[in-house]
Amino acid sequence: MSSSTRNRSQSETTSATKTISERDIEAARSTIEQNEDKPQTDPNLVTWNGPHDSENPKNWPSKTKWCYTVTVSLFTFISPVSSSMVAPALKALGKDLHMHSEIEIELSMSIFILAYAIGPLFFGPVSELYGRVPLLQLSNLWYFAWNLGCGFARNPAELFVFRFLAGIGGSAPLALGGGALSDVWKPEERGRAMGIYTLAPIFGPAVGPIAGGFIAECTTWRWVFWASSIAAVIIQAVGLIGLRESHPGTILRKRRDRLVKQTGNAKLHTGGKMESLSGKLRGALIRPLRMLTTQPIIAVVALYMGYLFGTMYLMLATFPTMWAENYGESSGIGGLNYISIAIGSVLGIFVNFKFIDRIYVRLKAKNGGVGQPEFRTPTMVIGAFMVTTGFFWYGWSVQGHVHWIMPDIGIAIFSAGAMGCLQGMQTYVVDSYTTYAASAMAACALLRSLAGFAFPLFAPYMYQRLGYGWGASVLAFISIGFGLPAPFIFWKFGPKLRAMSKFASG
Repeated sequence: MSSSTRNRSQSETTSATKTISERDIEAARSTIEQNEDKPQTDPNLVTWNGPHDSENPKNWPSKTKWCYTVTVSLFTFISPVSSSMVAPALKALGKDLHMHSEIEIELSMSIFILAYAIGPLFFGPVSELYGRVPLLQLSNLWYFAWNLGCGFARNPAELFVFRFLAGIGGSAPLALGGGALSDVWKPEERGRAMGIYTLAPIFGPAVGPIAGGFIAECTTWRWVFWASSIAAVIIQAVGLIGLRESHPGTILRKRRDRLVKQTGNAKLHTGGKMESLSGKLRGALIRPLRMLTTQPIIAVVALYMGYLFGTMYLMLATFPTMWAENYGESSGIGGLNYISIAIGSVLGIFVNFKFIDRIYVRLKAKNGGVGQPEFRTPTMVIGAFMVTTGFFWYGWSVQGHVHWIMPDIGIAIFSAGAMGCLQGMQTYVVDSYTTYAASAMAACALLRSLAGFAFPLFAPYMYQRLGYGWGASVLAFISIGFGLPAPFIFWKFGPKLRAMSKFASG
């Protein structure tokens, strides 16, 4: 190469470097990550048409991204609503279906959550093979059919089976929502989107019992299931408008298929390894379990998520009895106290929505422009303190029969703190395991769901033995011992753990 040629090449390179934006770098990194095992000069390689490819979900217009985010969150919202909506109607349901034990009645609610531990192991990873949209829509139809059947149940066995199957369908949005949002949002933008998505699983259980209380009081417990089924139909219609495929691998495979038909070149590929269908499914289904057992980050997040979800559903299950026995409120009026959970959740999400991305950007700037998942942990510290405070406030307010507003304030503090922790943890996991975000969230959902199933079953016995004051204090002490150190563990050891992992990004 001549000297003039080298100089001209260097000049062009310098000029190009000056015009490279952060978006260009992100898109280029995405392309490299997806095709790292393939040479970039392969003429048969189907990839993005440059850093500004309009089909790349990260290049969608902001309006499209927010429409997609809200729609995915709606799908995530309906299932938690259904999980708790039956709480105020449990006594009437147990009486009509001739249930004879307290644990059998509580099982009517919590068995739905047990299905959350199974569905994500399938839905999350398979969405990485076949796309987000088909699984969201089909799983919602599955949920609708079995949830509708719950309203026609004639005995406990039928109710348990129908409710469990409905829970499997309802678990899909919870499993793949985090991965879906990571498809379209960059790390410095992702916190606010994850905030809206995180709100749905918390806000849903708060809204459900409010409606369920008045339904159970004015009509019959069967309308609890029929009403939520009608809502599922409405959300399905919204999905036809607001959903579009966001999984990069699926989009590129569809592009390859179109090009094969147009050119007749059967050698076109997207850079992925050729595997049989059974091999793909086997790898996808095993991955969440492998991540749960081999990734310390996933294990710690899953344990703390499980604790927060378990205590949330513990309170949801015991609310009707507590307000009736301690404050003499009817099921309809008692259901209004669930508003405290909604208010706390909204406040928690608002604060995180405002600060989580701002903190991330500031810490990224101080780190030489390099972002790290650990920059999500500061809001988790505040949330952990609020969870502990909320437990003490709620338990001893009930124990002392203080005015009804005091337990509600305690629940609101707990809910706001739980929201801060959950949003921070979910965003941290998505940032840490970008490529396998759906599998990582499925692994977290396993322990989270098992805790949500088990905690309501022992709650009545715990409060009978210890009372509300010491019962809530036990939960607070667990939060002190486990929840408070968690953010500092992530901050100190997170980079080393991610560097040792073949699943982690970066």
